[in-house]
Amino acid sequence: MQGTIATFDPDTRSGTLLLDDGSELAFGSDAFDRSGLRLLRLGQRVTVEPDSSGTVRRVLIPGIA
Repeated sequence: MQGTIATFDPDTRSGTLLLDDGSELAFGSDAFDRSGLRLLRLGQRVTVEPDSSGTVRRVLIPGIA
């Protein structure tokens, strides 16, 4: 799944993204911590890896493994 960062709080390391279908999806600090990233900016394009329940498991920047 891909979308753009709608909100991101660097203190809690959590936020929401706007998926390509227009829906919002929240992600917690665990998903951000698994990404290996240090910061996300509003409007940044990301790919998310959901787990089997649909919860965001990891947030990634497209094209960067």
